[in-house]
Amino acid sequence: MSLINIKNLTFGYDGSFKNVFENVNIQLDTDWRLGVVGRNGRGKTTLLKLLAGEYSYRGNISSNVKFTYFPFAVKNKFRPAYEVLGEICPDTEEWRILRELSYLDIDINSYYSPFNNLSNGEQTKILLAALFAGENNFLLIDEPTNHLDADGRATVAEYLRGKRGFILVSHDRAFLDGCVDHILAINRTDIELQSGNFSSWFENFEKKQAAEEAQSERLKKDIARLTEAARRTEAWADKAEAAKFGGKNQSGLRPDRGYVGHKAAKLMKRAKVTSARQQQAAEEKSQLLRNSETCERLKLFPLEYRSERLLTAKEVEIVYDGQKICKPVSFEIMRGDRVALSGKNGCGKSSFLKLIAGKEIGHTGVFTPSSGLIISYIPQTTDCVCGRLCDFAKQNKIDESLFMAILSKTGMDKSHFERDISSFSEGQKKKVLIAKSLCESAHLYVWDEPLNYIDLYSRIQIEKLISEFKPTMILVEHDKAFRETIANKIIEF
Repeated sequence: MSLINIKNLTFGYDGSFKNVFENVNIQLDTDWRLGVVGRNGRGKTTLLKLLAGEYSYRGNISSNVKFTYFPFAVKNKFRPAYEVLGEICPDTEEWRILRELSYLDIDINSYYSPFNNLSNGEQTKILLAALFAGENNFLLIDEPTNHLDADGRATVAEYLRGKRGFILVSHDRAFLDGCVDHILAINRTDIELQSGNFSSWFENFEKKQAAEEAQSERLKKDIARLTEAARRTEAWADKAEAAKFGGKNQSGLRPDRGYVGHKAAKLMKRAKVTSARQQQAAEEKSQLLRNSETCERLKLFPLEYRSERLLTAKEVEIVYDGQKICKPVSFEIMRGDRVALSGKNGCGKSSFLKLIAGKEIGHTGVFTPSSGLIISYIPQTTDCVCGRLCDFAKQNKIDESLFMAILSKTGMDKSHFERDISSFSEGQKKKVLIAKSLCESAHLYVWDEPLNYIDLYSRIQIEKLISEFKPTMILVEHDKAFRETIANKIIEF
């Protein structure tokens, strides 16, 4: 057993309005299988990179272990995959790498293919093979499930369950439950450490939040009652004080100023006591719900297509460079369908979505979208997201105020609204694409792995949105909990 000691850690990015971490103190055990959760932009990836020594910081981080950070940086993606792995882990025997490739169910041909030609999921698996085949350092694993198919996620979770210790950032609830035994939550105002898997932590978090909401509501009523009582008592005191200098009473006698003044002082003292209780209740209320993660209601404005059938595919096969990359697929998309495409990485799911979205994709068979079909498309990658948010909204002809409101509701801090999107985390960039799609009224929503890098609170928020508005959509998404909640039709590739 070894410890990772973090003392008085303070870090902020150049040009940012506030620090990501401020005087953080944590002690971690390297035997833990630690899952890190939190909203996008809270510093999960930053924490891993600080541990890996990639950034300068104030404070102290001490440990007796060597860290390995995943994902690895690939300098030249046009080289064959085996050359990429050779650069990442040059001292690792090839048989070890081939063994890990077989564990991750990767076709041996992918090992000799140009890395750039592989699907995003296949690239992730190739890099995971390098991680697992290398030296047994302490692993810092940053969102390994992005682009991984369901089988790949199960394989990686099983592998990690057998590891002695690591720190893992992931937003996939089922994946976290399958491989972690501690949770580190980066909240709005503090960092919380708890033993157990994600489900046990989330259950405790929701119970605590519900209890704080109930207490906050009670204190809110108390504050209103005390405010009114203090105001009323002060009015009585002022009236009694004024009576000292009034005329004769009904008996024809002048008031006893000493008695009246004493009575007014008692009333004023009571008003001050009530005001003090009011202030105490307000301070107590301010300490509640500081880490509340509310999922504000999102709205969607889908268009209703004039007929029941929106799209037909008969014996369609995707073709690249004269090679068919999938078996023939036949299906229809009817109004109200929420179709999830399922299958291994590289089997053509993303290519099929691009075809539906109107991209030039080679194919055989009969593909017939209905005329006048309006489509809103979320691509798998965030390469198309750049510039400032206001410029992005204008370029895509969407309502800027609605666009900003949606981003704010998904947890994006308003301090980001004037920053260049290139400085955003991958999760924040993905939220930009989702917000764009939610601003678009469409007959069909085509989403390619929309939840990659997206925090779990926003995932739950989007689940509720789709369940409420029931848009017609076709998507690829490997988050099991999300897919089971929103899809009413599964198509296997």
